[in-house]
Amino acid sequence: MPLEIERKFLIKNSSYKTDSFKVSFIKQGFLNSNKNRVVRVRILDNSGFLTIKGISSSNGTSRFEWEKEIPLEEANELFQLCEKGVIEKYRYYVNHGDHIYEIDEFKGENEGLVIGEVELGSVDESFSKPTWVGVEVTGDTKFYNSELSKNPFSKWV
Repeated sequence: MPLEIERKFLIKNSSYKTDSFKVSFIKQGFLNSNKNRVVRVRILDNSGFLTIKGISSSNGTSRFEWEKEIPLEEANELFQLCEKGVIEKYRYYVNHGDHIYEIDEFKGENEGLVIGEVELGSVDESFSKPTWVGVEVTGDTKFYNSELSKNPFSKWV
């Protein structure tokens, strides 16, 4: 079973941009945002993807994830079936130590929110943090994209 293991952090400043080796634009919507099974359609640059994620572990670091590339035209068609609240963001990729950090700079109703994540091979794998990494938000469901689509950052008090 494919398992996603990641840690998420708020990002303190924009210095990650100078370290970035690649930037992509992501648009994603949710066909189902139930916490037990999230079904997402995503367009990453010019490619379409369908992703299913299971419920997170108790500490939020791991969960089942299945993803399949689909034709871009089909991904665009599936957006018509998505729940309200589309996520749009720029993703910056940064090499740091033995890992790649993915930093999401949100747009639209989530403008101003910047979250970085690092994928790991195991829950207890050690990793180094760049200076621009701030407070850890792993497992805090309000920072999940499926939740941000329903309760965007701009509406937080």
